[in-house]
Amino acid sequence: MLKTPLTVSVVTVLALGAATACSSNSGSSGSSGSAGTPTVRLMVGGIDKQIYLPYQLAQNLGFYKKYGVEVELSTEQNGGVGAEEAMASGQVDMAGAWYNHTIEFQAKGKAVEDVVQLSGAPGEREMCTAKSGVRTAADFKGKTLGVTDLGSGTDTLTQFMAARKGVKNSQFHRLAVGAGSTAVAALQNGKADCVMTTQPTVAAIQKKGVGTSAIDLATTDGAKAALGGVFPAAGVLARTDWVTSHKEAVQKVVDALVATMHWIHDHDAADIANRLPASFVQNQLVTKADYVTALTEDKGQFLPDGVMPAGGPKTALATEQMVGTVTSSVDLGKTFTNAFAIDANKKEGFTTTTTPAGSDG
Repeated sequence: MLKTPLTVSVVTVLALGAATACSSNSGSSGSSGSAGTPTVRLMVGGIDKQIYLPYQLAQNLGFYKKYGVEVELSTEQNGGVGAEEAMASGQVDMAGAWYNHTIEFQAKGKAVEDVVQLSGAPGEREMCTAKSGVRTAADFKGKTLGVTDLGSGTDTLTQFMAARKGVKNSQFHRLAVGAGSTAVAALQNGKADCVMTTQPTVAAIQKKGVGTSAIDLATTDGAKAALGGVFPAAGVLARTDWVTSHKEAVQKVVDALVATMHWIHDHDAADIANRLPASFVQNQLVTKADYVTALTEDKGQFLPDGVMPAGGPKTALATEQMVGTVTSSVDLGKTFTNAFAIDANKKEGFTTTTTPAGSDG
């Protein structure tokens, strides 16, 4: 199972607006809350990570309520069921997770689709010690490379980057180091030469002086250089049968998130940080100033309009195929839809700047 990395200290977070939902309806799929407003349960793959900030930001900006939907947010737990698996099994209605899971699910015979795309890059950085000598994936030979967990998204990306540079898996060692303080400790204690991780862990590593960014997967331009194309990461995934039977609720969620993406595009990192929970932006790893600096640097990962970018699905499929995660044929046109995002942008008169992916990705 491919999973995005977790922050060890995260606890389940219920959306602020969920308190107004009828308690008898809050657990039912696509149910109606107060005054007939649909209630949707959305689990995020690490809600306090910068790569996943739009889901909570939409709540704090009041956009879910504005667009007529009550969203109950939760976060996957370290070592627990992944957000995408919880969605696929019906424990929640939607998952805030990476797009590439839809490709994996199709290969396993399950119909899951991405209904709005929030980022065009993984938001990751390969953080390496000075003595490692790693500057590109070609330098992975003989190194111990930290990933969130074996089989995780960071694991797949690590193997993919190595393969693109002609480095075989047998020529380096992959080590599960988690995220947050455990990832920092892996570098600090010499257990790993590099770790692939996201903000705010990246900022913590830099602040402690135990590693620097050797490979940028945190911005769209960086992802293109390292992966050969735009890599659509954070999005909203749902079972195709659920989407078909809950189109109104899906549209409202997408309306809120598209509005959020435009808000992110029009505001600076400090404005964004001020709208997030205090525990997200200031904790044992980073100060608020660190968080803002990091977000300023990596804000380019976020797409401005929620549209799946042209070429993105093909890049995601290529990573799965090269590392052998997916060996069967995949119909990319069934793994995502831009219909909801395009409708959301038109409805509000937003200008779209992302070139949309077609049915072939």
